[in-house]
Amino acid sequence: MSHPHPELGPPPPLPKDGLRVTPLGGLGEIGRNMTVFEYGGRLLIVDCGVLFPEEEQPGIDLILPDFTSIRDRLDDIEGIVLTHGHEDHIGGVPFLLREKPDIPLIGSKLTLALIEAKLQEHRIRPYTLEVAEGNRERIGPFDCEFVAVNHSIPDALAVAIRTPAGMVVHTGDFKMDQLPLDNRLTDLHAFARLSEEGIDLLLADSTNAEVPGFVPPERDISNVLRQVFAGAGKRIIVASFASHVHRIQQILDAAHEHGRRVAFVGRSMVRNMGIARDLGYLKVPPGLVVDVKTLDDLPDHKVVLVCTGSQGEPMAALSRMANRDHQIRIVEGDTVILASSLIPGNENAVYRVINGLTRWGANVVHKGNAKVHVSGHASAGELLYFYNICRPRNLMPVHGEWRHLRANAELGALTGVPHDRVVIAEDGVVVDLVGGKARISGKVQAGYVYVDGLSVGDVGEPALKDRKILGDEGIISVFVVLDASTGKITGGPHVQARGSGIEDSAFAGVLPKITEVLERSAQDGVVELHQLQQLIRRTLGKWVSDTYRRRPMILPVVVEV
Repeated sequence: MSHPHPELGPPPPLPKDGLRVTPLGGLGEIGRNMTVFEYGGRLLIVDCGVLFPEEEQPGIDLILPDFTSIRDRLDDIEGIVLTHGHEDHIGGVPFLLREKPDIPLIGSKLTLALIEAKLQEHRIRPYTLEVAEGNRERIGPFDCEFVAVNHSIPDALAVAIRTPAGMVVHTGDFKMDQLPLDNRLTDLHAFARLSEEGIDLLLADSTNAEVPGFVPPERDISNVLRQVFAGAGKRIIVASFASHVHRIQQILDAAHEHGRRVAFVGRSMVRNMGIARDLGYLKVPPGLVVDVKTLDDLPDHKVVLVCTGSQGEPMAALSRMANRDHQIRIVEGDTVILASSLIPGNENAVYRVINGLTRWGANVVHKGNAKVHVSGHASAGELLYFYNICRPRNLMPVHGEWRHLRANAELGALTGVPHDRVVIAEDGVVVDLVGGKARISGKVQAGYVYVDGLSVGDVGEPALKDRKILGDEGIISVFVVLDASTGKITGGPHVQARGSGIEDSAFAGVLPKITEVLERSAQDGVVELHQLQQLIRRTLGKWVSDTYRRRPMILPVVVEV
């Protein structure tokens, strides 16, 4: 197997007969999916998603792919193929289109409707090309064929990209549910036909590669939901992804059977379900869905609320309900259903929400105690089956953390893909398909780009490190006034602490040490303010560490008068 190397340099020029594949996100992580294909000096992008921040990234709203490697080549981009409408695949599109609004977007009807609604908020009117399974479109030098795949959102597509260098198949996110709610199966016949033609490189979803067997059908959840609805005496509150149309459909069906009315809570949920209903993907019986403002007129046992927040997002509706920071107040006897998986890294946030809801008396039903979720990603059994159909000449696992990528690579090797043709890459690692063989050829910049409010890319790792220190250890400020001519102290030192857990009065013991250091520096002729600030920082930092075993941020301010 080919492995990335941390000392890889920039890739050489692409051979004339080669196809270059550069993942800018989605490898080594769950989210931020984006892959750039290059042939003949032209680029095709597949997906452009976001990653949601974790606890060690305080204040960050979203994490984007790094566009640095393509920023000076925006005119070379033929289009962006969107495999499906999840945020981790389309959420970064507005930020790329800000830099060049006329890049065409290619996707299925629902996918384009979701991204167009998102782009309206950014005041961008995109150029779009709607495609469906079975369609074949020439996009510059890329001959793209679209294949139906089953996922946890309708209208998901895989894409086969033909160039003179060979055929690449990108699965997008997929599973092989044999009894899908919309009867839209993963088109194994199409993949078999592509296999007969010859798949030179397969980029395959790795998310569930560690999970043995096959994913249960989505419709298995229906009976569990009916049981939960039958046993609920008061309100039912369901948290789900705002794009999981099939899951919401089952909630609507259960509510209809039990004579309950449904209200959507949260801007993204209201918007996405409105789009799905208008396009016919969501079947809503007349009178079933009502405005949340009318719920006060209904008895509790007639109410179902569908909201976001299944991943413990702090600003989502469910988290705010758990924190008593929402107009909807959880009361004893309410039933809350978390109808989703736990995305790696979100566990603590989700259990914090579950505990908060339980505290107020809710009965919380989640994946850990009931079968209220099935995955949207193929498990190991499905992947083995899939590889035996596709018989790729080269395999590149995508969409997953390192453990998922490696597990997927092993599955491919088990089905006969030669070890030296299984490429395990990471974000930024460049893979060239030349002469029928895929190999790593270099690396480009592919770091995290943080969105913080209206700021994009301005917050870096040093700022996040400072935020962590401030959040964990607090800040201590020191103010000193010096005589500009003599360097002697004329005011202070004054010390103030915030968030450190140390009373201001406790610093009386270190003030003489700071004074002594400054007087000695004056005698030695040290007058540069930065040096004096560093002396104060070291002196106070050592005292706090020795006395309290803490490492707060220390902010010295030295003023000369």
